[in-house]
Amino acid sequence: MDSNLAALSNELEKAVDRAAPYVVAVHGRAYMASSGVLWRDGVVLTAEHALKRDEDLRVTLADGRTIDAKLAGRDPGTDLAVLTIAENPPVMEVRPPADLHPGRIVLSLGRSRDSGINASMGIVSAVSGEWRAWRGGRLDAYLRLDLTLFPASAGGPVVTPAGECIGIATGALSRVAPLAIPVATANRVADEILSKGRVTRAYLGVGAQAVPLPEHLKRELNREGKTAVIVLSVEPDSPAEKAGMVIGDLLLSLDGQAIGDIDDLQSALDRRLVGRAVKVVIIRAGKPAELDVVVTERGA
Repeated sequence: MDSNLAALSNELEKAVDRAAPYVVAVHGRAYMASSGVLWRDGVVLTAEHALKRDEDLRVTLADGRTIDAKLAGRDPGTDLAVLTIAENPPVMEVRPPADLHPGRIVLSLGRSRDSGINASMGIVSAVSGEWRAWRGGRLDAYLRLDLTLFPASAGGPVVTPAGECIGIATGALSRVAPLAIPVATANRVADEILSKGRVTRAYLGVGAQAVPLPEHLKRELNREGKTAVIVLSVEPDSPAEKAGMVIGDLLLSLDGQAIGDIDDLQSALDRRLVGRAVKVVIIRAGKPAELDVVVTERGA
């Protein structure tokens, strides 16, 4: 075997060995376990979509023991769930790389109660800034992976050959390829769930869809975008209803951010708006109008 290839193989094997003690199997669905990471003392992070029940949860540790776990909370938007265990085994030292670019070799790690640690090698195929998943959650970065993510490895760590953890593996947030949920996102979600059992989501209370904006309105409003969002339903006692929003209103902007489609609306409804009164610009009966909406927390 070529010496360079042999050296790479040895480094990858060492990376798996270093991370293996912190990777657990999570038993939260029928037939197949998923994976998780010993993230903090007594805390396991895993993929939310792979937990099909809230009770009777267990994790299998690296030493082969299977112990009980409790669900601290879920965040479907970022596909993260937080479990707590009664023991405090050593936790992974999370050290994301200072810079991450497409082409970096990474390993997706998982654990099975039967076969033990498992690994899949690939590369980071795309890196970009803050990104909103189709489930509605905000990720601090978009980290797309080009590798085979086995079903049992969902929720496990994604590490570099140097042992740096770039995030948690998931196949549920993108229809294109697996992603790594960034460490910053994982820490933010874990902090919120451990402190109050849920992640804050801003709530407006409308059902809506994008529609073409008439040319005469584009000219009158000096608006470049070709679409706006029309209100199709208004939830009773919601912030939208209290502000006077009605079915048929065209949403143009929220808190100064232009609204052209549902993604724009979700992005504008940032958690930092909760409790604030914000300006919503609408078109009603062909004329511009402004509403003051006090954004609340979803599910509060």
